[in-house]
Amino acid sequence: MHPYRTHSCGELTKSNVGQTVKLSGWVHKKRDHGGVLFIDLRDTYGITQCVVDEDSPLINEIDKWRNESVITIDGRVRDRAEGTTNDKLTTGDIEVYIDQAVMQSEADVIPFQVAEDDGTGEDHRLKYRYLDLRREKMQRNIRLRNNVIRAMRELMYEQNFQEFQTPIMTASSPEGARDYLVPSRLHPGKFYALPQAPQQFKQLLMMSGFDRYFQIAPCFRDEDGRADRLAEFYQLDVEMSFVTQDDVFNTLEPVIHGIFSKYSDVMGEKRSVTDTPFPRITYKDAMLKYGSDKPDLRNPLEIVDVTEVFARDDVEFNAFKNVIKKGGVVRAIRAPKVSAQPRSFFDKLNGWAQKQGAPGLGYILFDGGEGKGPIAKFVPAPAMDVLKSLAALEDGDAIFFVCDLEKKAATMAGRARDAICDAMDDAGIKTRETGCYKFCWIVDYPMYELDEQTAKIDFSHNPFSMPQGELKALNTEDPLEVLAYQYDCVCNGFELASGAIRNHKPEIMERAFGIAGYGLDVLEAKFGGMLNAMRFGAPPHGGIAYGIDRIVMLLCDEPNLREVYAFVMNGQYEDVMMGAPSEPSAEQLKDLHLKLNLPKPKVEGEEEKKRA
Repeated sequence: MHPYRTHSCGELTKSNVGQTVKLSGWVHKKRDHGGVLFIDLRDTYGITQCVVDEDSPLINEIDKWRNESVITIDGRVRDRAEGTTNDKLTTGDIEVYIDQAVMQSEADVIPFQVAEDDGTGEDHRLKYRYLDLRREKMQRNIRLRNNVIRAMRELMYEQNFQEFQTPIMTASSPEGARDYLVPSRLHPGKFYALPQAPQQFKQLLMMSGFDRYFQIAPCFRDEDGRADRLAEFYQLDVEMSFVTQDDVFNTLEPVIHGIFSKYSDVMGEKRSVTDTPFPRITYKDAMLKYGSDKPDLRNPLEIVDVTEVFARDDVEFNAFKNVIKKGGVVRAIRAPKVSAQPRSFFDKLNGWAQKQGAPGLGYILFDGGEGKGPIAKFVPAPAMDVLKSLAALEDGDAIFFVCDLEKKAATMAGRARDAICDAMDDAGIKTRETGCYKFCWIVDYPMYELDEQTAKIDFSHNPFSMPQGELKALNTEDPLEVLAYQYDCVCNGFELASGAIRNHKPEIMERAFGIAGYGLDVLEAKFGGMLNAMRFGAPPHGGIAYGIDRIVMLLCDEPNLREVYAFVMNGQYEDVMMGAPSEPSAEQLKDLHLKLNLPKPKVEGEEEKKRA
């Protein structure tokens, strides 16, 4: 017999009754039932109930063993007593009577419960992550992550993609976020950068003639932490040659649809997935209708532009009119069948808007064919008819308003759309769809945007994208009107992927970066390798990158990316288990030719003294 196990702890069934078996695992729980001691023995495959009774010479010794100790038992499989079966376990029809037991590794008193969620805080869980990972939820999440990555690989290989590994230490490049820098010992004063994405390398592979590339790529960005963002993350990185935007969509939709369809029941509830082809929404329409370029389509409420109503001469609502005169807009959200809600429903939404920094959230109710509410008296019947037509209003509806300059109005209206939907759900007017994954593509992003702080033109998305209209558009059109072949894949309000058809012509690259204020010298210094490769014949190509962590987070129905990683840092990017980041030794700094120039520590009360 094997020294540790003949079966896993999730394997035994009634077909094994009468057999002598050996199991190894962790003591999950112990229960003393009047002289009969029950041990739930756990491994990664499941739990088996083991029994030792008062007549056994082992009972006193086993009774001393703590939870989470690792043990090996020999015993006989038998049916559970009538009425004691557990249909939640695959082994729930049997139990193992212990004949022999060996302590493999004794556990100290554990700092928090593994067998159940005892509300332990995140930092404590991360400090003892190896214990946290023993929990059923974490085991399920990590197994799902492994399965998703395996499925991605298989689906990509089926479509004749080749898998590559691109460099981890590379050159720094201006790609939107801060780089993590690695000092070079052999080249004093110079630094490598960890890749924010393998963008240039995958394009260079297309220029090398490989045609179809993918990688489960590690990426690093020195950004502030939040629930759906980590310093280190992984993506399904893809690039293809001789393709259009449609080709990219047609290739990746089956991969993503297949993964979500296969694993959509991980929480015990089968969820629907948007049929392919996924809907396509232009960036312009997304910002107008949803106030976001990552709209949650489970929310059916849509935003409409009603500026023309409040710009009319017969409408005397100056709070909006004065903003319109400065170039502002009025956006509105129809809330069906809420006019009968109590005043508190509307006051709560008004208070929410004020917390967002807005004056409030004005509204009009439609009841009995008339408009009511604080704004209604300023809107005469002819204007009210136009409002009803624009927003498709019906009796019993309400309409909420946001007024500001266009960009701010779009953002606030998008937040209001979600807040109104949540308020309706809380009031029992079920609005947001549940049990589904709603996908869409956001397309036709602007190539450039105006930086409000510097008033300079900069790239709005990916600087390596092909502008629609190519060089002619860059030379003849207002840069802020030029669209790019850029696209995002969105699901349930999360951006899962971003991609583009790439620019493959050096003259377009030079002109595109020139508009954004990057001279040829900068281009040669930062992107010289790719620019030179273009000069030796580059195929038309395009690609995309899907965030694996966000995909798993959605499938697991988790609110935080840290719940789908085995080992991860906290929100301040500290590894409290391994003690990272740590202080370098003097010898290490000397080897790297570095001296520290640390900020002065803050002295308590110093700011108050300065103000005084």
